[in-house]
Amino acid sequence: MNKLPLQTRVQILQMLCEGSTMRSISRVTGVSINTVSKLLVDAGMGCAAFHDATVRNVPSKAAQCDEIWSFSYAKQKNVKFAKAAPDAAGDVWTWTAIDADSKLIVSWHVGDRGAHTGTAFMHDLKARLANRVQLTTDGHKAYLKAVLEAGLDADYAMLNKIFATDYAGPGRYSPPKCIGAIKNPIMGNPDPELVNTSFAERQNLTMRISMRRFTRLTNAFSKKFENHCHALALYFVFYNFCRVHKTLGATPAMASGLIDRVMKMTDVIALIDAANPVPAVRGPYKKREAVENSN
Repeated sequence: MNKLPLQTRVQILQMLCEGSTMRSISRVTGVSINTVSKLLVDAGMGCAAFHDATVRNVPSKAAQCDEIWSFSYAKQKNVKFAKAAPDAAGDVWTWTAIDADSKLIVSWHVGDRGAHTGTAFMHDLKARLANRVQLTTDGHKAYLKAVLEAGLDADYAMLNKIFATDYAGPGRYSPPKCIGAIKNPIMGNPDPELVNTSFAERQNLTMRISMRRFTRLTNAFSKKFENHCHALALYFVFYNFCRVHKTLGATPAMASGLIDRVMKMTDVIALIDAANPVPAVRGPYKKREAVENSN
C-alpha cells in the first residue's frame, strides 16, 4: 500500500489547521486533492476518538458556550435551488463549550440550532466535567431546555446582549453595535463576575481564521457535511493539544492537566496509523517472502 512520506502528511495537516484550502494544499504539496481529502477523513476520525477518550474529568470552574454558523453544500435558503443537494445540505451550527481559565474546548457538537441538538451538546458537556461549574451562554432560548434536560450540575446564567437598531438595511454584512448586556441568573447561584461569553466568542474568531471552510463570502465552504465534521475534529485536537496559547504559555490541555507535554502533528499521524494499521501480506506474496527469508 502506498503511503505519503511523514513530512508531507505533517505538512498537509498543518496547513489544514492554518486556514489553507484543500486545493491550495494540493498545489503546494504536489499531491492530488483526493489524497488531501482522504487524509482529512482519516485524521478527523482519529482525532474525534482521541478527544472523546482524553477530554474527560475536566476540572473547570467556569465554562462558556456559544454557536458558530457555517453551511454545507449550500446555504439553507438556496438548498431548494441547488442541483443534486445531499440530505445534509444547508446551514450547519457548531456548538462549543470552552473553559474560561485553561481555554480548553471541553465539548463540541455539530448540527442545527434547535433544542434537540442543544440537549445532545449539553449531555456531552456534562459527561466531560469533573465538578460543578458556572455556565454562561448567550440568550439563545434552546439552552434553557437543553441545560434542564441534560441535568447539568451548574450555576447557570444567560448573557443577553442589547444591540443598536440604527444600522443599514437587509443587505448589511457587519453585525449591529452592542450597546449593553443583561446578566440573567437562570439556575443555582452564579457569580456575576463570571457571567461572560467573551472567550467563547473569541474562540469563534479563531475557528474562522484557522479553518478555511468557515470563511465567509468565499467558495471554500464545506461540500460534504462529513468532511466538515472531520475538519472540526482535527482542528480541536490541534487547538487543545498542539497549539501553545500565547497567554498561558502552554496548550489548553496542559493547562487543564490532561497532558504534560505539547503534542506534535506527528502524534496526530500516529493516531491515524494506529486506527488504520497496514494490512498483513497474504497469498503468494507472503509465501514468496517466507521462501526468501529461509534462503
